[in-house]
Amino acid sequence: MSRKKSADPELAQKLSRRSMLGVAAGATAAAVLGAAATPAAAHGTGHGHEHGHGHGHGKGQPVLPPGRLGIQLYSLRDKVSTLGFAKVFDELERFGYDEIEFAGYTQGSAGEITLPQLKRLARDHGLKPIGSHVNYYDNNDPNAYSFAQNLEQVLDDAETLGLDHVGTASGPFRYGSTVDAWKRAAEDFNTYGAAARRRGLKFYQHNHAEEFSFATDQPNVRLYDVLLAETDPDLVYLEMDIYWAYAGQFRFSKTVEGRPAPFDPLRYVLKQPHRYPLFHVKDGIEDITARDGYRMVDVGDGDIDYQRFISAVNKTHGGRRNHHWQAEHDQPVDSLAFARKSSAHLHSLRERR
Repeated sequence: MSRKKSADPELAQKLSRRSMLGVAAGATAAAVLGAAATPAAAHGTGHGHEHGHGHGHGKGQPVLPPGRLGIQLYSLRDKVSTLGFAKVFDELERFGYDEIEFAGYTQGSAGEITLPQLKRLARDHGLKPIGSHVNYYDNNDPNAYSFAQNLEQVLDDAETLGLDHVGTASGPFRYGSTVDAWKRAAEDFNTYGAAARRRGLKFYQHNHAEEFSFATDQPNVRLYDVLLAETDPDLVYLEMDIYWAYAGQFRFSKTVEGRPAPFDPLRYVLKQPHRYPLFHVKDGIEDITARDGYRMVDVGDGDIDYQRFISAVNKTHGGRRNHHWQAEHDQPVDSLAFARKSSAHLHSLRERR
């Protein structure tokens, strides 16, 4: 039977501010939780929007839908591989998380664990496994654990874990960067989506910045638009990584020929909200000298306006019921501190009046 999660009293006291745990490298989970918090430094706003630290806090309805805060476990891979899933789930429960998204089912030196054990462990901590990232293909290994090489096994495992979604964070570049190459990849995705649907699952693809680049043979055609047009909306879903979408906006605002080609990541979602059941919430400080236009930081320390973004999605048909928000950082300085701070920040956001 799942234990009902109660809010961490210390966390509750800090919901209206972002905090940085002062943790020495290699500290244990207990040391992390006992570390002192210090306010994060404020940064400026960007894009002319009301980005910035502290915005959206205070009274009003929470922006985050109840029961929909998750975390991509890739962010915690260092702790999973040393402490194990059980200890990591202990902390995620304490931090107020509701859901988890897998990036593999092993726990390194912490020992072997079976999928039924992993499912039970998540349940016992009140964490719902909502999705999983699996490779699209591996040209070097015909027996690789991927959608292309082991589709039925991937789906078997997803069913065993009780997932609603199973997808890939691999870009659709298997056959190249031409329009026809992406049409072929879309056919693959439609195949995986149909197989997933027969199991009661949803197949999804997670973007990075490069999906928003242009076709090499048709330099005015954005590859992401090919993916959207060529995949069946009833079979293939999208998990927008919001940080990488804004990085794509920065990098690919002009065609290869130099013509303006602006786009707004949020508009993609608002046009087809049913296609985006999952989101990755990661943050960045604007830096036009960086390749991606941002430097990745902990959620709440950057310039991406999540109060605005989540609020807008909430207002779509079924928005608060149909979307899931997964905190993520590709290279956090301290992964448990990142998880704790991300939950505090996202829970603190309130709807604007």
